[in-house]
Amino acid sequence: VPVRIAPFQLRESPVSIGEFRDFVIANPQWQRGQTPSIFADVRYLADWPAADRIESGPDAARRPVTNVSWFAAEAFCESEHARLPTWLEWEYAAAADETRRDARNDPAWRRRILGWYERPANSVLPPVGGAANAYGVRDLHGVVWEWVDDFNALFIAGDSRTQGDPDLLKFCGAGAISIVDRDSYAVLMRIALLSSLSAADTTRTLGFRCARPIEAPRP
Repeated sequence: VPVRIAPFQLRESPVSIGEFRDFVIANPQWQRGQTPSIFADVRYLADWPAADRIESGPDAARRPVTNVSWFAAEAFCESEHARLPTWLEWEYAAAADETRRDARNDPAWRRRILGWYERPANSVLPPVGGAANAYGVRDLHGVVWEWVDDFNALFIAGDSRTQGDPDLLKFCGAGAISIVDRDSYAVLMRIALLSSLSAADTTRTLGFRCARPIEAPRP
């Protein structure tokens, strides 16, 4: 059954290490060592040389920030008067390729996405800013997995394999989209990862970006 998605804006690229460094400097309660364990596990920002200092190098600040908990990601988005995207919003934007707003019926596109998931994670992530999709949004695939606001509402039933389960802001639009598809293995992999996490968890391959609803004009 298609699901209606209200108009929203989505950050062009995942939040970078440099942007998150500026956030923790301005909000020291989110620095490593200052954040209570209930809000972030022991791996939180563990790859940073210091609580408010990142690695040096030409692309270091432009790489996507990872080892960030859901709580920290949500706090960053709130600092931008935004929020994490819902799972449906993220999947809506991620269904697009460079020219089409919904490329999911293209077997070659699906294979390309699955090919990224099958590769071992790179020890050094590339900088954000890859090719834009049809909405002008970048790096939804091929760089990092991403937090969504309602990650803890996702689950996979035992028969899901046969049935399927459900530093700019870009307009992603409104519309109807049907996510459930027995060939949507990449979608199921994302659900499996997110549903396995708690809000304090962090991983070196999980980043985030922010979203905002678009207010309907008053009559």
